[in-house]
Amino acid sequence: MQKRNSTLILILLTLVVSTTQAKDPLPSWNEGEVKQNIVTFVKAVSTKSSPNFVPKEERIAVFDNDGTLWTEKPIPIQLSFALDRIKALSSEHPEWKTTQPFKAVLEGDIEKLKESGLKGLMKIAFATHANMGIAEFKKSVKEWVKKTKNSHTKTRKLYKGIAYQPMLELLAYMRENGFKTYIVSGGGIEFMRAWAKELYGIPPEQVIGTSTKTKFVLKEGKPMLMREPALNFNDDKEGKPVAINLHIGREPIAAFGNSDGDLQMLQWTTMAKKGLRFGLIIHHTDAEREWKYDRKALAGRLDKALDLAPKQHWNVVDMKKDWKRVFADIK
Repeated sequence: MQKRNSTLILILLTLVVSTTQAKDPLPSWNEGEVKQNIVTFVKAVSTKSSPNFVPKEERIAVFDNDGTLWTEKPIPIQLSFALDRIKALSSEHPEWKTTQPFKAVLEGDIEKLKESGLKGLMKIAFATHANMGIAEFKKSVKEWVKKTKNSHTKTRKLYKGIAYQPMLELLAYMRENGFKTYIVSGGGIEFMRAWAKELYGIPPEQVIGTSTKTKFVLKEGKPMLMREPALNFNDDKEGKPVAINLHIGREPIAAFGNSDGDLQMLQWTTMAKKGLRFGLIIHHTDAEREWKYDRKALAGRLDKALDLAPKQHWNVVDMKKDWKRVFADIK
C-alpha cells in the first residue's frame, strides 16, 4: 500500500512539473523568432549553469513607455491629460479664451494647435503640470487615468486599459526570472509614477522620465515640493543613457523601445559591451487593431533605429504578425 501511494505521489509530482514546464510565459505572443529569442535570452542570463549567466543584481531591463508599453496614437496620452486639464481649468483663466495655444485647445482647433509647435506645447505643459505640489499633481493624474476613456482609439477603453497585453506578460516574465524592470521614457516622471505600479507592477523609484524643476517650500507651516514651470531634464534620445546612469548606476542588459527616441538607449545597452545583451523594437504595423506608423510619424518616428536593427541584431516586433492580441483586458 505504501509503495502504491509513493508511486501515485511520484506520478502527480511529474504531472505538476510537466505542466509547469509546458506553461507558456508569453501567451499573447505568436510563436516565431522574436518570441523564441526573448525566451532564449532570459533563460541564458538567469540559468546558473549557462556560460552567459548574469548575477541577479545586474539583470537590469529598461523599457520606453509611449508606444512600447501602451499606445501613443493619435496623440501621446500625457498630452491628452494636458488638454483635458486646460478645459477643466479654463474657468479660472479667462485669458485663455483669447490666447494661443490655449484658445486652440478650448475651440478644439487641432490644426491651430499644431501651428503653435513645441513652444506652444511647452506652454500647455507648464500651465497644466506646474505651480502645484507633487502630491496634488499625482492625485489629479490618478483620478484622470482611473475614470477617463481614450476617445481617440477604436476601443474607447479607459486609459489604463490601453496597455499592451504582450508587454505586460513580458514584464512579468522577466521579473519572475530575476530582472529588475525600469521605465525610461520621454514622458513626465511624476505623471508616470502616479500609475506605473498599478498598471505595470513597476514601483515609482524604478520610473525615469522627463522632469520639471522642483523646489522645497513651507506652505502654511507644512513642508512640500512644488513643481515649477521650467524644464529640469529631458529624458529622450541622448538623455536616456545619461538618466539611466544617474538613476540606476548600472548598465542595462536589455532595452525595449519603439522609436528613434529610444535609439541611444538601445545603443548604450547593446553595443560594445561584454556579455549577452538584448535589444527589441516594437514596430507598429497593425492598422486594424492599433495604428500603423514608422518613418514619417510626427510622434513615435521609427527611422534610424529601424535601419540599424539588423546590423545591431536588435529584435523587431511586427505587431500585426507577432502579437495574438494587442490591448490588455483591464476594466
